[in-house]
Amino acid sequence: MKAFAILFALVLLFAACAPGDDTAADADSTDAAMVEAAPAAASPLPALPVIGPAPELHNETWLNTEGEVLRLADLAGKVVLLEFWTFGCVNCQRVIPQLRAWHETYAGDDFILISVHYPEFRYEREIENVREALVRFEVDYPVAIDNDRLTWAAYNQRYWPTRYLIDRQGNIRYQHIGEGAYAETEAAILALIAETS
Repeated sequence: MKAFAILFALVLLFAACAPGDDTAADADSTDAAMVEAAPAAASPLPALPVIGPAPELHNETWLNTEGEVLRLADLAGKVVLLEFWTFGCVNCQRVIPQLRAWHETYAGDDFILISVHYPEFRYEREIENVREALVRFEVDYPVAIDNDRLTWAAYNQRYWPTRYLIDRQGNIRYQHIGEGAYAETEAAILALIAETS
């Protein structure tokens, strides 16, 4: 029975790290092709239920913020896309072009993208390795360093990558584990930006 439970957990982990349905099929696809695979939603905006209050960010070390420590409490009134990742995860790497596109398109008074870097392996804990990865992958949005597992644990995280959408009042309204669902996520971003209260 214990062996079955371990096997089941491995299957779930593999499924979370496997490419989603709308990712590029071949490894030679470019960033532009991946971004084009997720056009802005043309259908009606979805109604998003309140999943629950978003736990606060507990990180003291941040990159791409000029030393500023970000807290959700200070971001009230903005829609927050919160993404958990680690730079050595290939699935996380494949999501970055789409995250960059959303950051470039929507960042401003109504929207912010925040990435929480929680390492899987020892080399991913080294801040200089994270900095190098941000340059290599052209990540210029805020990145929290979560080496102490504080924010990861607060969100009861299990998988890389996972993204959450948090509304202007600080409630989680959307979650997606793994790659893919880019059009669905963008529709959710637009729906939350369109909400006035």
